[in-house]
Amino acid sequence: MTQPVIASTDFERLELSLKSAFTISRGTTNTARTVVVRIEDDSGTVGVGAAAPAAYYGESADSVEAVVPELLDAIEGEDPRRLQTHEEQLRDRAPDDAAARAAVSIALHDLVAREAEEPLYQRLGLAPERAPATSYTVAIDSPAGMASQAQQIRQSGYPILKVKLGSDDDRARIDAIRKAAPQARIRVDANGDWTVEEAIEKTGWLANSGVEFVEQPVPGADIDGLERVSEETVLPVAADESCVTAADVPAVADAVDIVVVKLMKCGGIRPAIRQIETARAHGLDVMLGCMVESNASIAAACHLAPLVEYADLDGSLLCSDDPYTGVPMPEGQIDLSAVDRGTGAGRFPDS
Repeated sequence: MTQPVIASTDFERLELSLKSAFTISRGTTNTARTVVVRIEDDSGTVGVGAAAPAAYYGESADSVEAVVPELLDAIEGEDPRRLQTHEEQLRDRAPDDAAARAAVSIALHDLVAREAEEPLYQRLGLAPERAPATSYTVAIDSPAGMASQAQQIRQSGYPILKVKLGSDDDRARIDAIRKAAPQARIRVDANGDWTVEEAIEKTGWLANSGVEFVEQPVPGADIDGLERVSEETVLPVAADESCVTAADVPAVADAVDIVVVKLMKCGGIRPAIRQIETARAHGLDVMLGCMVESNASIAAACHLAPLVEYADLDGSLLCSDDPYTGVPMPEGQIDLSAVDRGTGAGRFPDS
């Protein structure tokens, strides 16, 4: 069998419009900036990946564009299947650029699975039917506005709502959503906006409202605060901003019940699997999350969903003009069986 070789690489920056303004406790955005990477082997097979950089983690589309050429240069002419070596090279060259590394990692895994003519989940040995349904995010708005979002999401068939809080009256918003969508499963994300005292008080009535768990109730650096909230509430607590990579898991293991893993935080496919396995070793559940991003990266995350209890992979659903196809999610269910090779990410024919 002839050894494949990476023959060419390129990347492009995309600015995707959102269906509506997306507000969390840290601010509002109307667009998602992403950098899409393409890696082609000498047979013409192409792998696609993308970076969805977040300012919170010190990255931007500009910083990704600045470092991606060096990352791609490091692998050009190499066998794409040497994923362990490539991950080490990427980390050595860009230790502080997780989203940029993730874009290259995703494209490499997509390419290798396409070369093998199998979907990525199959190459990883995972069972597609074990992928949980994804939640769909309700962004911060007025109580009436959030109730309207919730109603529209439920009418579209999505059963799980992830509600962003950190407003001037969180309780009014939850009450409005619960009235508009009484049968919905609800999870709450405060993005670190509350004090410990606020979080303890709010999780009391959130539990009475049927909320399943609360994500990052206090600032990311406040691990002691997370532990206090966990001790005082009956709700499970998830760590997102407090747990960026596998190395962070031990520090939060006694403070939370769930770890949130995102490709853009940890740096790609292999680092995400490592973080999931580390969480498992500490007796924690895992939610696979995302930024607001294109199917060029969300599709890859979907292939890891069989490894976790919870999924929050709606980033591409929030975009109005994503030029990439991805993994189908009818009524929130991640349908990996619909993917015949690679990650399932590809350009729409007219884009």
